[in-house]
Amino acid sequence: ASSSKRSIYEASTQYRHWRFSPEDLAHTRASLNTAAVSLIRDAFEADEARSSANVSFLNADEESLLVKLYLTKIPQLCSLFQFPEEVEATAMTYLKRFYLKNTVMDWHPKNVMLTALFLATKTTNHPIPVATYTSRIPKTQPSDVLDLEFLVAQSLGFDFAVWHAHRALWGSALDVQVLPDITSAEVRRVHQIALNYVHASRLTDAEFIYTPAQIALASLSMVSAPLAEIWARRTYADKADLLLAVLEPIKTMISTHGQAPDVEAVRNVDRRLKLCKNPEKVVGSRAYMKKQEEAEQRASEKRKRKAAAARKAMEEGDPFGSELAGDVGIEDDDDDD
Repeated sequence: ASSSKRSIYEASTQYRHWRFSPEDLAHTRASLNTAAVSLIRDAFEADEARSSANVSFLNADEESLLVKLYLTKIPQLCSLFQFPEEVEATAMTYLKRFYLKNTVMDWHPKNVMLTALFLATKTTNHPIPVATYTSRIPKTQPSDVLDLEFLVAQSLGFDFAVWHAHRALWGSALDVQVLPDITSAEVRRVHQIALNYVHASRLTDAEFIYTPAQIALASLSMVSAPLAEIWARRTYADKADLLLAVLEPIKTMISTHGQAPDVEAVRNVDRRLKLCKNPEKVVGSRAYMKKQEEAEQRASEKRKRKAAAARKAMEEGDPFGSELAGDVGIEDDDDDD
């Protein structure tokens, strides 16, 4: 923070908005879960008195477990569509970021995952028509994707650019190939194995805590610790010891959490989710109908205010309505719902 010369990465939205300490990350998820349970319990009670008494709500760890399962679905879909790795990595980041702002009890990860992947194809410049996209995914309609697209983008804070560890690893591989006594074939072998560890890191919280370069070097170290150390000392000289010290917790995180979750454990969470899902999101429930009525009432009042402001502008001789901004205010922006 005291450096007068910052890297490009340090100027990114990822560095500014999406980095946490492990404690802050745990607190963010726990606070989000607690707030969500409180609101959903109130929604149950509004729908039917005392209906929340026997509901077993998910905790933060259980929510993360379910999200992790759908993280594993993204590489499978990318393989089906033959999307490049940039799309895959970006979609996985989007899905994890979404659930730092939202709960699975409001938005099930299945459709959020499909929307995150579709959005990633566009933000990485590999777009696909939504009809083509959904036609190859069973039981999926374009509306399942498009209805959530703005919500996902908004939850990301419209921070679409993502810095990835696989790119940093490629840069490291280019560097080490000029070292003496190492062949191109060995570099390719080491890079490929290290890339598998980078892939595993996407199932963890590593990218929220460490930089892409640190994750890449940790992955390289898991294949060849001496090679990673040589690279670090050649590249960072007197700061190498500090960098190398950071690698151990990353390697532990990848080894411990970089695998797909237990399917039976996830099934149990998903079964419970069906019973504790926010009734305001369940089509046909009283809570859902009430929410829809309130939204329609707000929209109707907004239209009336805009119409009144437009009439006033016309009556005062300004057909372009320059007074609208002052009279109506930002709360009448159509994008705020």
